[in-house]
Amino acid sequence: MKNRWIALYVENQVGVLAKVSGLFSAKSYNLQTLTVGTTEKEDVSRMTISVMADDATFEQIKKQLNAMVEVIKVIDLTSIPIHMKEILYAKVSGLDCAGKTEAFQIAEVFDQGGNVKIVDIGADAVLFECTLTERKNNELISLLKTRYKKLEVIRGGAVAVESISSSCR
Repeated sequence: MKNRWIALYVENQVGVLAKVSGLFSAKSYNLQTLTVGTTEKEDVSRMTISVMADDATFEQIKKQLNAMVEVIKVIDLTSIPIHMKEILYAKVSGLDCAGKTEAFQIAEVFDQGGNVKIVDIGADAVLFECTLTERKNNELISLLKTRYKKLEVIRGGAVAVESISSSCR
């Protein structure tokens, strides 16, 4: 079992997301993440899906998705060079002045070209906004959990695009 990634181009219609997620639930496949957004064509959406599966199950998932009428194209992103980011918000509260200073220092250490910012600050709280890889977001969450008692984490699924050069992930 390993984490697999699929990009789907689908018709941008009511009910398509329900049909795709219904396929996963009907077969008892567990979605790790699923993000959806429109493309440059208003009538086409792109889904980025992560699923934990073995080789045989993953092949079956791809075949079943390809068989759906609303699916235009299925792309297996698992073994090709891609660029991938995940959005994450982390709200840390119950902070004093020193705690806020430390939060800003953590954001600075994790920042990779504007990918980690403190976007809101209150009397006793700060809000991190992060667009990092899943692994780096996991590392940030782990650190925040060790440093702060009051932490709220909100994650969006990752989005990915095939690389146009030889660099990846």
